[in-house]
Amino acid sequence: MLSGKNIILGITGGIAAYKAANLTRLLIKAEANVKIIMTPIAKEFITPLTLATLSKNPILVDFYNPENGDWNSHVDLGLWADAFIIAPATANTMGKMANAIADNLLITTYLSARCPVFIAPTMDLDMYKHQANEKNMEALQSFGNMLIEPESGELASGLVGKGRMAEPETIVSFVNDFFANKADFAGKKILITAGPTHEKIDAVRFVGNNSSGKMGFAIAEELASRGALVTLITGPVSLASKHNGITRINVTTAKEMHDECQKYFQEHDVAIMAAAVADYTPKNPLDTKLKKKTDNLVVELEPTKDIAAELGKLKKENQKLIGFALETDNEQVNAKGKLEKKNFDFIVLNSLNDTGAGFQHDTNKITIFTRKGEEIPFELNAKTVVAKKIADQLAKELEQ
Repeated sequence: MLSGKNIILGITGGIAAYKAANLTRLLIKAEANVKIIMTPIAKEFITPLTLATLSKNPILVDFYNPENGDWNSHVDLGLWADAFIIAPATANTMGKMANAIADNLLITTYLSARCPVFIAPTMDLDMYKHQANEKNMEALQSFGNMLIEPESGELASGLVGKGRMAEPETIVSFVNDFFANKADFAGKKILITAGPTHEKIDAVRFVGNNSSGKMGFAIAEELASRGALVTLITGPVSLASKHNGITRINVTTAKEMHDECQKYFQEHDVAIMAAAVADYTPKNPLDTKLKKKTDNLVVELEPTKDIAAELGKLKKENQKLIGFALETDNEQVNAKGKLEKKNFDFIVLNSLNDTGAGFQHDTNKITIFTRKGEEIPFELNAKTVVAKKIADQLAKELEQ
């Protein structure tokens, strides 16, 4: 699964850096393309010449070459990579990663990377168990990074315990398994809606909501990373779609989103309705700016078309339709009602009553209800992690 993959290997200043030579050799043997970024202190543990010889690429340490001014672009590196492996990852580097302290090329590239990130920690057992380090590792995992657990044994200090970096064979196997498992949507065409819609009142005003689009975009990124061909129909948001497997269609109004969904639904295997589409739109929008008056303003609203319900009527046996329900009261009853009424295969419920869930947050807390009567709750987590849970449930549905 690593053949042809572009992999960045980040090496930090730990005694386990000597293992990076074997790790590089194994990645090259698996026919991956390897570029190596070292922190300045890492050069004290293993020479760049050794790694450049094994990787067949120059080693990157600084932001630019002081001799000729050549710029090592962390942005270009982040775009190039299919995977970023940081091995060994010291407590110092993980702390910087968790808190966006971008003082070297490795950290700036990490913050720019759009690919899966694998972290193989190395340190003494007491450092590994320290609350500050544990907090940083938890934060990194909540961002969607994957931790390759260190092994127990004799450490450089002479103590015995957990903190030895996983062996290179283990790391390569972990990354290989990730790509093998993440191809479960290969060839599937998936339509996703995201973000709000803006319904025009006049030339400058609109009716809308606070949806950021983060949940829909996270689902699109997750499914694309697992092999799906994603069509993302999004309302007006400030987010970027990062994966090459995503075709983005920008819309503004509920009508535009409806028309695009109708246009593309039949050619897709799955549709996921994550957008917060306006239920009502102004009946007589103005093309000019409405001037302020002293008396009350009445804006007549008319209902928009129910996109999900219409797709539910069009859905074929070989198609799956997934819905979302954002509720403030009678959450479960309302969600189950939508599940049946709109012919969803499963529905994702989140409540504005849950702290950290819903609009604008980077986190979400959901419960999935299926047609089989299953109720699957999940704790509050990063939307990237929630997206994985939703994708996993979709994979189960497609297997049936």
